[in-house]
Amino acid sequence: MSRAGTKVRVQPITAESVLVANRQPYVPRGLPAAFSQVAGAGAAPRGTGIAPPEPAIERPGTPSPIETRLPPEVPAEPYRIGVGDVILLATPQTGSSVEELTGLLAAQTRRQGYTVQDDGAIAIPDVGRMQLAGLTLEEAEAEVFRLLVQNRISPSFSVEIAEFNSRRVSVGGAVARSAVLPIRLTPLTLDEAIAAAGGTSVRDADLASIRIHRDGTFYQLPLRMFLTSPEARALRLRDGDAVYVDSEFDLDQAEAYFRQQIELSNFRQQARAQALEELRTEMDLRRGVLKETRENFEKRLELGAEARDYAYVTGEVEKQGRVPLSFEQRATLADALYTEGGGFPNMTGNPRHIYVLRGSPEPDEFDSVTAWNLDARNAANFVLATRFELRPDDVIFIAEQPITQWNRVFQQLVPTLFTATGAILAR
Repeated sequence: MSRAGTKVRVQPITAESVLVANRQPYVPRGLPAAFSQVAGAGAAPRGTGIAPPEPAIERPGTPSPIETRLPPEVPAEPYRIGVGDVILLATPQTGSSVEELTGLLAAQTRRQGYTVQDDGAIAIPDVGRMQLAGLTLEEAEAEVFRLLVQNRISPSFSVEIAEFNSRRVSVGGAVARSAVLPIRLTPLTLDEAIAAAGGTSVRDADLASIRIHRDGTFYQLPLRMFLTSPEARALRLRDGDAVYVDSEFDLDQAEAYFRQQIELSNFRQQARAQALEELRTEMDLRRGVLKETRENFEKRLELGAEARDYAYVTGEVEKQGRVPLSFEQRATLADALYTEGGGFPNMTGNPRHIYVLRGSPEPDEFDSVTAWNLDARNAANFVLATRFELRPDDVIFIAEQPITQWNRVFQQLVPTLFTATGAILAR
């Protein structure tokens, strides 16, 4: 069919013709890279590359008798809850009345762990914050009992410590493996600490010693004394003690070792804090750049300064205009017909004649147009509309109903008839 020099070929939209129409090459326009990037991509804190200084501990040249200097005895006292400990609160598990009567829930309890926070308190739902740091288990139970009664909650419970994280002793030096050991309800003795580290690994027990760093003071005892004396093995340790099994002879060496470890730890902590701050600053800068880039693109798009693909809707539709094709995905005929403000009026639009007019991409067929026809009288054909992909510059045209065309002709003729009749009567 040819009209006014334009060759128009009408092609019904079917399952097979949809495949043919969709074969026309088309790559949707992509969004700028700023929309797919995240602020943290590729970010690496520069401070993490700072290497700590190499340890340097000088060894004594001449052996000397090992002086015995034992630390003060640690008095036996109950364990006191500290920051970082995990408190386990067990309360009865409620159930149905039948279960309660039959005693099926007698041994069932609900167990919930709470970590003692920096302020020394735990937070219990429906009760509030409860200060437990510095209390013994007995005192903690009394405090829990008081707050439960105060909040009118059944005071049936038990308090346990699930994890001991507030008091620690470190063991290093000539042992199988260095370790950081928690102090639990029972006192931690020197032989238990050495055993937990896998035992000593020295060649000659007569030339080795055990150093204990406590509150800025160094204590020591020969390793042979530790192995042969029950009193030395039963020496109680306290929170913050650092035990070092030394196979050399100089007390200054152990002191230098501990000081060096403290300095290295401080150095690593400062480097980590610096690295985190640098990373935070870099992340904020990247977020700002990404946000500004996205806002600039959206503003350019709003002003029409960015290239974009469009399809056009005309004929008997609710609103004629152009439909922007989606970025990074393909739009369909159904998308164009049923976007906001789209669709066509049932009274005037002819569902039998819905066309997608598409020009030929070939230069030698510049005047050729394919009219893909969707017969929407059959509702099942709308499935084809969801599969028919649009291409840039497609024109979606919906014809008018025959009665609509006749009605419009009639509306144009009636004023003319009245005018002619009036002129005749006036004569």
